[in-house]
Amino acid sequence: MEGILALGVVSLLAAFCVRWAATRMRLAAPTRVAVITVFVLVVLALYGQSLE
Repeated sequence: MEGILALGVVSLLAAFCVRWAATRMRLAAPTRVAVITVFVLVVLALYGQSLE
């Protein structure tokens, strides 16, 4: 359960950082949901590879 909560907190932090960096570089900022979805998928894919 702690891992799921940690993943949620880290994904929110990643979404904030990506959106902040995009606005600082004057790029189109992706939506928060898009960043969280991609981040969670990448983390789960890396976790799946580490199980082998």
